[in-house]
Amino acid sequence: MFYDALDSRPHEEREAELMRRLPELVAHAKANAPFYRELFAAVDSGAVTSRAALAALPLTRKSELVERQRAVRPFGGLNATPMARLARIFMSPGPIYDPEGREADFWRTARALHAAGFRAGDVALNCFSYHFSPAASMFETGLHHIGCAVIPAGTGQTEMQARAIHDLEPAGYVGTPSFLKIILEKADELGLECKSLRRAVVSGEALMPAVREFLVQRGLAAFQSYGTADLGVIAYETEAREGLVVSEELIVEIVRPGTSDPVGEGEVGEIVVTTFNRDYPLVRFATGGLSAVLAGTSPCGRTNVRIKGWMGRADQATKVRGLFVHPHQVAEVLRRHGLSRGRLVVANEAGEDRMTLRVEREGPGDADLAARLETTLRDVSKLRGDVRFEPPGSLPNDGKVIEDARAY
Repeated sequence: MFYDALDSRPHEEREAELMRRLPELVAHAKANAPFYRELFAAVDSGAVTSRAALAALPLTRKSELVERQRAVRPFGGLNATPMARLARIFMSPGPIYDPEGREADFWRTARALHAAGFRAGDVALNCFSYHFSPAASMFETGLHHIGCAVIPAGTGQTEMQARAIHDLEPAGYVGTPSFLKIILEKADELGLECKSLRRAVVSGEALMPAVREFLVQRGLAAFQSYGTADLGVIAYETEAREGLVVSEELIVEIVRPGTSDPVGEGEVGEIVVTTFNRDYPLVRFATGGLSAVLAGTSPCGRTNVRIKGWMGRADQATKVRGLFVHPHQVAEVLRRHGLSRGRLVVANEAGEDRMTLRVEREGPGDADLAARLETTLRDVSKLRGDVRFEPPGSLPNDGKVIEDARAY
């Protein structure tokens, strides 16, 4: 049932092991990656032994990688292994260059594939892109690690894809869910049999209920996997169908957008990942994606933390009257007044943009505090806005710090 004993070990045991290894990871990053040598210059690696200590370290944002890599080719100084000793180098839109080391199952996809039912001896159709993108390599290396044979199909050419399934009878598929549906519909059109397919790991886009049902009706079980080109698989779906289980070898935090502060269990925020990757030791890497931690343990028996999956983008920068307002600016306004939860709503009234900062606060309205908040909002954003106080817990739990409510 499980990939290995790590899947079901007590949560406390996993947490203790991750915290034990954390100081060495920080020390390794400082010693071998120029970016972290500078970023963590004042950090005592040996003292980073808890989540609280980790949360005190600065974030590294994915949104900043393009600029960093332009300044320091090719990986912005975040790599700990020189380019010539890597296995592959990929290019994602931006461009952002992503390194792949020589370690087996470098992207940690094997565990997710195993949870979806892939086993040694299976043949799998890999329909992720093989052109510059790391996605195809991520899943191919994991399939090979399990012992599967891989058909490197890539994207496009739906008639050839359908023919390959009919002739080679793969048991599994990896790729986007929408493309799988397109292939099966093309096979139907051509009268080609595709009953060999029984399982799929899908990623790169949401698995919509209608697509999942289409696959179920054909006897095909699809499992979602969430990851990034920088980190590989972050979390994956199991037969329990209750959230996504976080991959081993990762520490996942959920932080309030625009800040580096972890939020409470169940609250939506930005996904921040620390990976024990010797070649690319990303520490507190802010992915830009939103999610929330699910309470409790998965019914499938896997004991690692679960997240709800991808729930939108954390970068909610919005242009108001010609100027951009950013989540970190909203967070700064709240911080200066000792407040934690707020939401900047941008509306358009009679053709004019208006901002309202909705702030959760105990007790009745405070005109003096509202005036001071409005002044701070103007100082930080260079834009005028109103303040409205809300009861605690009344703002939506969707991770939004800035809401664009304008009708276009």
